[in-house]
Amino acid sequence: MTGTDLAATLAGARVMPVLTVPSEAMAGPLADALAAGGARCAEVTFRTPDAEQVLKAMAAHGGLVVGAGTVLTPEQVERAVAAGARFVVSPGFDEGVVAKCRELGVPVVPGIATATELMRALRAGLGTVKLFPAEALGGLRTLRALAAPFPGMRFVPTGGIDASRLAAYLADPAVLAVGGSWMATPAHLESGAYAEIRRLTAEAVGVCTP
Repeated sequence: MTGTDLAATLAGARVMPVLTVPSEAMAGPLADALAAGGARCAEVTFRTPDAEQVLKAMAAHGGLVVGAGTVLTPEQVERAVAAGARFVVSPGFDEGVVAKCRELGVPVVPGIATATELMRALRAGLGTVKLFPAEALGGLRTLRALAAPFPGMRFVPTGGIDASRLAAYLADPAVLAVGGSWMATPAHLESGAYAEIRRLTAEAVGVCTP
């Protein structure tokens, strides 16, 4: 997958579940629930001991384009790609992470929170960035202020966004897709609420479909 391919995937999906999965045993039922709800892609965060196994299992599912999130180091990039990640997402901008992704031929969406970080992303030749943490930074007002001087940049706002805010973000032309964890929280997974995950995912996908 190239950066252009990822941008096209995100533009088609418009919403990306961000997943923190406690156990590998949850990966299969979770992938089934997300796919049944209409999700096209998902981000598995590197925040749990089983993250690589979860990523590997979900990547093998076939119904989703699965990437790795919360990737902080070049070494984590290597592990994520080895586990089957089709793309990498980072909470911040790190030259080493971007360089390793380039070396391995996997697209990367780094996080930015300031105009300075956005300029560094542009200098690195990137066209898509993650605004994080979106709501804590000021939400759409901040996104629009950052987007104005950089008309070619596309954003994947993530952090604090829920179903009630999804439509407003998607209506902004600078927003490629929205990342969010409300569709499949650790609490949902711990209680085995896969039907609820499917419902919430379908609800979010419905907002994305005119």
